[in-house]
Amino acid sequence: MTRSPSRTTAAVTLAAALALSACSTKAGGSGSSGSDAAGVKSGIGVTDAEITLGVMTDKTGVFKNLGLGITQGNELWAKDFNAEGGVCGRKVKLETVDHGYKADTAKTLYPQIEPKVLGFVQLLGSPVVAALKQNVLSDKVVVTPASWSSELLDNPYVMIVGTTYDVEMIDGLSYLQEQGMVADGDKVGHIYIDGEYGKNGLRGSKHYAEQHKLEVKEVKVTSTDTDLTNIVTGLKGEGVKAILLTTSPTQTGSVAAANKALGLNVPLMGNNPVFDPALLSSPAAAALDKLYLVASGVPFSADIPKAKDVAAKYKAAYKEPANIGVPYGYAVGAVWGSVLKKACENKDLTREGIAKALTETDSASTDNLIADLDFSKPGAPPTRKVYVAQIDAAAEGGLKYVKPLFQAPDADKYQAPHQK
Repeated sequence: MTRSPSRTTAAVTLAAALALSACSTKAGGSGSSGSDAAGVKSGIGVTDAEITLGVMTDKTGVFKNLGLGITQGNELWAKDFNAEGGVCGRKVKLETVDHGYKADTAKTLYPQIEPKVLGFVQLLGSPVVAALKQNVLSDKVVVTPASWSSELLDNPYVMIVGTTYDVEMIDGLSYLQEQGMVADGDKVGHIYIDGEYGKNGLRGSKHYAEQHKLEVKEVKVTSTDTDLTNIVTGLKGEGVKAILLTTSPTQTGSVAAANKALGLNVPLMGNNPVFDPALLSSPAAAALDKLYLVASGVPFSADIPKAKDVAAKYKAAYKEPANIGVPYGYAVGAVWGSVLKKACENKDLTREGIAKALTETDSASTDNLIADLDFSKPGAPPTRKVYVAQIDAAAEGGLKYVKPLFQAPDADKYQAPHQK
């Protein structure tokens, strides 16, 4: 953020911000600014009994299943957090809206939900996060995007839980090379959705390629493209040894099917959003054995105590098929719990207090659902560790992890775009 050049300007800006905050609080009925009997300051989204957090998710668009899983994980966390007593004598409440992965819809919904919430535990989709960037800055509201682009880290109110698409690609390529699937000097394809999601993944693969003399054959698609057979045909002609993906699940299925049908049969490697268990019931199901998923969060079926606990609670509460979004959504909630507790210790449950508590959180634990997270370094991914998973139709959630948390040397050295 740009700092004010004078005390006078700063004072005017602060006064205006406080005035706007007071108006928003009154309009949203979320509790008035002030302090409680314990001396804890509160503001928008906070009453004496509740803290309201927003969820802007995708229930009807291309990432609807992932959005549902993350939201259900958020809900499971809130239930556990409240059962354990909440924070500062208050319980957490979630306010949820569906933007359908459409930025214009999100722009319409945001003014309706923003005056009601302290922060956003979920803001799904790179286009949505980009569209709301200035709103988030002006409202000084901490948001957790279900989008992992390192380009978002120029905004001090963005809390990315996990590592970023570019780092995931670097770690993932390191894994493929470690396993002998690619070698220095090889050609690899990278199919990516035009936008922050795809481009940030491409940034990572190009960085790794520079270090290892790989030749990246990049192919840009739109989020609405569904048949990528011709693209895979072209990559086969180029002689690629692997295909990297920052795509939608439907597109992943098309690539996998073409990879098999054309006899290419190279490894496919993608970020968290590329896979949905629904693919296991699609015509592409038999072709998914070449797909590797690289993500910060554990698969639903992970043999980790906390993952097992979340899975058991999920099965008791929901009937929908589970996916990787469930443990991730729970982990996001756990990080928010840590930040809320820090803000409570600081006796400041205002939006400014949450932002301050976030920067003071340098080792947030999710019991290995995600690696420990350090939010104290501006512009840097809070972790660079990932799990590698492979498709397993027999596993709940459709994934089994084949490599535990690790961080590749190239990922450690990588300079993120806004890293200080």
